[in-house]
Amino acid sequence: MTNQDSAPKTTLQVTKRDGRKEPIDLEKIHRVITWAAEGLEDVSVSEVELRSHIQFYDGIKSSDIHETIIKSAADLISETSPDYQHLSARLAIFHLRKKAFGRFTPPALFEQINKMVRAGRYDAELLEKYTKAEIDELDNYMCHERDMEFSYAAVKQLEGKYLVQNRVTGEIYESPQFIYMLIPMSLFAHYPSELRMNVVKRFYDAASQFKLSLPTPIMSGVRTPTRQFSSCVLIECGDSLDSINATSSSIVKYVSQRAGIGVNIGRLRAIGSPIRGGEAYHTGMIPFIKHFQTAVKSCSQGGVRGGAATLFYPIWHLEVESLLVLKNNRGVEENRVRHLDYGVQINKLMYQRMIEGGTISLFSPSDVPGLYDAFFEDQVEFERLYKIYEADETIRKKQVKAIDLFTQLAQERAQTGRIYIQNVDHCNTHSPFDPKKAPIHQSNLCLEIALPTKPLNSVEDPNGEIALCTLSAFNLGAIENLDELEDLSDLIVRALDSLLDYQDYPIEAARISSHGRRTLGVGVTNLAYYLAKHNVRYSDGSANGLVHRAFEAIQYYLLKASNQLAKEIAPCDMFSDTHYAQGILPIDTYKKELDAICDEPLHYDWETLRSEIKKHGLRNSTLTALMPCETSSQITNSTNGIEPPRGYISVKASKDGILKQVVPGFKEVKDNYELLWKIPDNKGYLQLVGIMQKFVDQAISANTNYDPTKFEDERVPIKQVLQDLLYAYKLGLKTLYYHNTRDGADDSQEDDDCAGGACKL
Repeated sequence: MTNQDSAPKTTLQVTKRDGRKEPIDLEKIHRVITWAAEGLEDVSVSEVELRSHIQFYDGIKSSDIHETIIKSAADLISETSPDYQHLSARLAIFHLRKKAFGRFTPPALFEQINKMVRAGRYDAELLEKYTKAEIDELDNYMCHERDMEFSYAAVKQLEGKYLVQNRVTGEIYESPQFIYMLIPMSLFAHYPSELRMNVVKRFYDAASQFKLSLPTPIMSGVRTPTRQFSSCVLIECGDSLDSINATSSSIVKYVSQRAGIGVNIGRLRAIGSPIRGGEAYHTGMIPFIKHFQTAVKSCSQGGVRGGAATLFYPIWHLEVESLLVLKNNRGVEENRVRHLDYGVQINKLMYQRMIEGGTISLFSPSDVPGLYDAFFEDQVEFERLYKIYEADETIRKKQVKAIDLFTQLAQERAQTGRIYIQNVDHCNTHSPFDPKKAPIHQSNLCLEIALPTKPLNSVEDPNGEIALCTLSAFNLGAIENLDELEDLSDLIVRALDSLLDYQDYPIEAARISSHGRRTLGVGVTNLAYYLAKHNVRYSDGSANGLVHRAFEAIQYYLLKASNQLAKEIAPCDMFSDTHYAQGILPIDTYKKELDAICDEPLHYDWETLRSEIKKHGLRNSTLTALMPCETSSQITNSTNGIEPPRGYISVKASKDGILKQVVPGFKEVKDNYELLWKIPDNKGYLQLVGIMQKFVDQAISANTNYDPTKFEDERVPIKQVLQDLLYAYKLGLKTLYYHNTRDGADDSQEDDDCAGGACKL
């Protein structure tokens, strides 16, 4: 680190918060930057000062001086000087605390809670459930120095999305360590006093040391009077005006409370279908899709992020050709709905028709009784009914060449990047749920949730089912030994299960489902760093055994934790709807084609666990789902979810401007990273996802990636896209998320979006 002995004098004036003016104190600025640079390599205090000073002007506000210094340091983040991300982060923390508390040292925990409860910003239960002595004990346990471990991007995301604040005035009321302590205090408040102090401290350590990654709704909401924290909401629409209106109302309620939405529209009858015995004919799906788009975009999710949703429909729906182009920029507004995303539902029969050069018959679900339900519940019955209806000349249908329909699907997926894939047979055959009792009809915005749903006929309809999933993730890069997952699994299952009782439910159908099924979705982040640390790669099969061992441990320990909780409390009320209740585990139903690419044996005592689950049940119907972790990965300084990084430094656009973040372990394992566009094709990545899916009981946000420069005429062949869809199906993948095409921009450029951000972890 280079330094300077003293700072130059200045005649420029600074405007203080109270309006007073005084000379800018360059010596004080020098001391602060020097403090922030302590222990860091390859950073220059004088360089930051120089870049800052040339931007100062007479009368500058003191807060603007802080912002200028922080940005000057952040602009210096590079591969040759990665530690500027920590220098700028420390400066940002210094500024944040000054804004929140008027001083650098945070207040005592009891003082903070008392003040914030009185102001209506913290949940009053914190003072009702904990004694001052307990709060003081936890205050002594907190380690505010951990604020200095954040990267710059993390601090800006904390400021923008997570810290309790007035989003109109920009006033901030807390610093990061309060988040990590108050979340477990809130979630475990109902535990007996002699137990909860231990679990609160353990959870605080795991989260504040980045071993656990928490989703946006939990980080921004738990500890406040707002009590809706499920990241993902699945709503199924029935084929009636009452159900359509109930669906729209449900969308508004949940988008306003920060949830990402998946809506199943596959039951809606096609255009031209008779209504009321022929009194009128149906206007088709597009007007209702526009209606749902309006509902989704009507709320900004509490100012934290914009509303977004994915709509699902079967590939054999009579209107599919019109639906596939809804995001396309060609066409007029009347036949386009561009601000939603779409998931196309496929099964083995549809793929077979394409492979064999056959046709696909398109139907309106209203004309083919039993076909829609069989599509999810019973593949043999679906094929039987499908062929009967194909042969019935009295039923309205349209026949198209399967290859033409799949080609259109692949083209739209390639052009928009956001036509998603759901393999509905895999979602039901390799599922925690018995499809005869609780079929999976859809996924969510980010395609990692696969839970049962039923249409609502009104918002108060107790017979409908809205599925909620509460998320979290293990930071694989922060774990040195897989045995650590046992305690982390116990912590996260206890916390998320407690949250299901702690939170409110704006719709009764969601409360009944959540309390009955108690579904959780624990995923991972930082996989790329985990692979780099072990010197294995995405593309060549070298990571297959490592990933198999890691995800076996994850699912095993999470199931063990949920089984333990069932022993302590009770299994979930709807446990009988699961395959687990029959003693069937994910290791029994995966696609056996995976064995040809990974012969890693099982390492844990699954048979004892199987018998314990059959005897005592599980507290939670589901335990795992692999989400994108787009935002939360920045908080924990991780690579996104399971994705390879595009560059050693990611440059992400956010409402706070451009945020640079260096990959973890850059100095130690830089050369071990396999960057996204260096990977030759999707095959190795899809194999890894297939191995993960062997154990994961819900689904996985998995992307396909294409670099046109690797193909003739620099055009990605549609044949290659289709081959990847087939390969993903062969390996048992339930869903496919983004189709990414390299556009020639700087590899480090990434968009902090996640389809509008609604389902970020």
